[in-house]
Amino acid sequence: MCGFVGYVNQTDVPSDTIVKMANRIRHRGPDDEAYFNDDKVSMGFRRLSIIDLAHGKQPMYNQDQTKVLTFNGEIYNYQDIRKELQDLGYEFRTDVDSEVLIHGYDAWGPELLQHLRGMFAFAIYDSKTGEVFGARDHFGIKPLYYYDDGKTFLWASEIKAFLEHPNFKKEFNEDLLAIHLSFEFIPSKDTMFKNVFKLMPGHYFIHKADGHTETHEYYKFNYDNIDENQTIEGDAKKIRKLVDESVDAHMIADVEVGSFLSSGIDSSYVLNEAAKLKPIQSFSLGFHNSKYSELSWSTEFAKEIKQENTPLTMTGDDYFDILPTIMYYMDEPLSNPSAMQLYYLSKGTRQHVKVALSGEGADEFFGGYNTYLEAKPFERYQKYVPKFVRKGLAKAVVNLPRFHGRRFLVRGAEPLSERYYRVNYVFDYHDREKILKNPDLNRDAGEYTKHIFDDVKGKDEMTQMQYFDINTWLPYDILHKADRMSMCNSLEVRTPLVDKEVAKFASTMPIKTRIRGTETKVSLRTAALSELPERIAKKEKMGFPSPIASWIKEDKYRKRIEEAFTSDVAKKFFNTDALLDILQEHINGKSSMQKIFTIYTFILWYQVYFPEDTSADTISKVHRTDIDKIPVAN
Repeated sequence: MCGFVGYVNQTDVPSDTIVKMANRIRHRGPDDEAYFNDDKVSMGFRRLSIIDLAHGKQPMYNQDQTKVLTFNGEIYNYQDIRKELQDLGYEFRTDVDSEVLIHGYDAWGPELLQHLRGMFAFAIYDSKTGEVFGARDHFGIKPLYYYDDGKTFLWASEIKAFLEHPNFKKEFNEDLLAIHLSFEFIPSKDTMFKNVFKLMPGHYFIHKADGHTETHEYYKFNYDNIDENQTIEGDAKKIRKLVDESVDAHMIADVEVGSFLSSGIDSSYVLNEAAKLKPIQSFSLGFHNSKYSELSWSTEFAKEIKQENTPLTMTGDDYFDILPTIMYYMDEPLSNPSAMQLYYLSKGTRQHVKVALSGEGADEFFGGYNTYLEAKPFERYQKYVPKFVRKGLAKAVVNLPRFHGRRFLVRGAEPLSERYYRVNYVFDYHDREKILKNPDLNRDAGEYTKHIFDDVKGKDEMTQMQYFDINTWLPYDILHKADRMSMCNSLEVRTPLVDKEVAKFASTMPIKTRIRGTETKVSLRTAALSELPERIAKKEKMGFPSPIASWIKEDKYRKRIEEAFTSDVAKKFFNTDALLDILQEHINGKSSMQKIFTIYTFILWYQVYFPEDTSADTISKVHRTDIDKIPVAN
C-alpha cells in the first residue's frame, strides 16, 4: 500500500533529507506524498491509494494532534476495531484503516497490536513523550528496518532510504557473509549492512527520548495446542471456512483486485474463492516453448471457472538483464531464482490492477514441502540405530563417491538443527571453506539458528521443520521477495493464507492431518477437492520453476557469470578458481545452479550498493539494462 521513512532530528541534517529518503522508495507509493517535522523527529510518507482514495492522507494525527502515524499495509478487521473505538468516544474523519491505528494506539498503547488482523508496518511518534513506536505484523508480510549506531536513529520501509541520510554510515556486514551463503538470506534481525536491523515479525520497538531503543515480542506462532483428535475430514471442513473468510477479508478495496495464478493448488484455491465474490482477473507467467511453463495449466483452469486470465512471458535476456536492478530493490542479496519471475509477473499485473492476491504460506502452515516427508525415516533411523553407529557410518562414507543412500547416512548422524536442509540450503561449512578467501569468516550455520529448533524441542521432526520454515524461510525469502518484487512495481500483493486466524488453526493440526503417506498438505487438498478439479487439488508442488539451470549453460549467460566470478568483488571475498570450478561442474552436468546463482547475485548486489569498492572496468563488464540509472548514494 505505501512506504514510510523517518529519523530523530540532528542539527547537522539538511531539511530536505526526509524528502530525499521518501523519494528513494517512491515506487512503494507513487500516488501521494506528505511530511511531518518538529524539533524532535522528521517523518515522510509515500502513498499507494487502495481504500478511501480521496482521503486517508498520511502522516495522520490523533484527535489532539499529539501523535503522528505513518503506516504501510492493510488492516482487514479495521471496521470492527473502528466500532470498538467509537464506543470509547473516538471520532473518525475518514473511512481508511489507518485511522484505527492512530486512535487505537491512543486508547490502548502497544496492546493495540492484539486487536489487529492484517499485514502491516507502522511508526507512531508521540510528541508529548518524544518516543517513536514501530510495529510489524505477525509474520513479516510488510517490512520495517531501523538504523541505530548509538548516535543516529532512522527507520524506513526499505534499507535503501537510509542512503540519503548524511549520518548513515554505509558498511558491509562481512561477518554475515557465510550465513548468507548458507541460507541465501540472514535469518535474524541482522542485515548485510552494519547497524541496520530488521524489526522482527510479531515485534515492536520503542525508541525513547533518551536515545535508547528497546524491542518487544507481541506475537509468537507456536505448536502448543496440537489436537491429536482432529481428522482430515474435520480439518478440511475448517480450512474451507477459514479460507473463505480470509479471502473475503482480503478483497476489501476501493480499486480492482486481481490474483496471481500458477498451476498449483494454493493460488488456484485462492482465485476460486475470490471469484465467488466477484469477477476477478488472474495473471500467470511462463516461458516461450519451455517445459517449465505453467501457462497451459493456469489458462485452462481460469477458463473452467469462467474468469479472465492474462498470460505473461519472459526470456533469458529478460531474466539476466534485470538482475542488478532486482538486487537494488531487494535491499539485501537474495538468490531465489523465482524472484525475477515474480518481478515480471508483478510488472505485467500492475498494468491492469493495483492489488493482487497470492497463495504464499500454504506450504509452511499446512505441510506442503516434500522435504517434510523425510522426517519419519530419519526419526526411525535415529531411534533404532545407536548414535555411535550412525557416527561411524557417516564418517566411513562421507568421502566416498556418490551412491544411493550416502546422503542419508551422512545426514543421519546429525541432529535436526544441523541436518535440516534449510540450514545449509546452498553452501555447507565445507563448501564455504573452499570458496571463502578469508577462512575466519566461515562459521557454523546450524549454531546460528539452533535457538529456533530449541523453541520446539520435544516436538516431532516434521513439526520442528515447519516451525523453522515459518520463522525463517517464510518471512526472509517468500514474503520478502513478494513484497519487494510487487512494490517496486507499485503493486500491492495480499496473502490470504498468511493470516493470523488461518495460522491459529494450522497450529492445532496433528501430523496425520498434514501429511498422509507421501501426500503433502492433505487436509488442504481435501478441502480443495470440493472446490477444484482433482488434477489441480492433487498436483505435486512445482514451486516457481524456470529454465535458469539450462540458461546458465548457454554461452552468452555463462560469460556474464564468468566475468562476475573473476571480478574484483569476487577476488575480494572468494577464491575465484573455486567459483569457476563450480560453474564448470554445472556445465558438465552436475547441477550447481543454486550455488552459482547465490555467488552471482551477491556480486551483483555488492556492485550496486558498494560501487566505490568496485572498479569502473569491472562494473562495465556487468551486463544490465538500467543499473546506471539507479541512484546509490554514499
